[in-house]
Amino acid sequence: MDFNSSCAVLGATERSGPCQEPETDMDQETLGNIVLLAIVTLISVVQNGFFAHKVEHESKTHNGRSFQRTGTLAFERVYTANQNCVDAYPTFLVMLWSAGLLCSQVPAAFAGLMYLFVRQKYFVGYLGERTQSTPGYIFGKRIILFLFLMSLAGIFNYYLILLFGSDFRNYIKTITTTISPLLLIP
Repeated sequence: MDFNSSCAVLGATERSGPCQEPETDMDQETLGNIVLLAIVTLISVVQNGFFAHKVEHESKTHNGRSFQRTGTLAFERVYTANQNCVDAYPTFLVMLWSAGLLCSQVPAAFAGLMYLFVRQKYFVGYLGERTQSTPGYIFGKRIILFLFLMSLAGIFNYYLILLFGSDFRNYIKTITTTISPLLLIP
């Protein structure tokens, strides 16, 4: 006997009373709206772990078993590059999730992946000559600006709906989806 048959025996309809079947459509829809953002976030966590591992490895290589904040020039560079990435991380997460939730998930996730690639380039560039990290830094700022503008567009659209009943979400999604590949241009 399936769920609906057992409810019919009890005299309940599908959507009333104690035999109400749980709604899973909304949960799947909500998950579908954030899954790409969650994937980018998890990739960023793995990248943070990689950076921390590099700092730990460099510290143990040159300072013995204990972790110290000072050491060789190579350690100082790895430590500073990691610290710079950690400092920008909360801003990245806020912009990623704001843009994805308020505007459009796909362009926000694409921009997030591009940011992670650029952050990797910045980290590796910082370990060499400091001028090698500059393109990654500038490119990262541009991606954060794009995510910020997406968030503003989503907030603006919310208030247009609230005040005037005009929904420009589809137009905004089209524009952001069209513009996001331009982030690939250096």
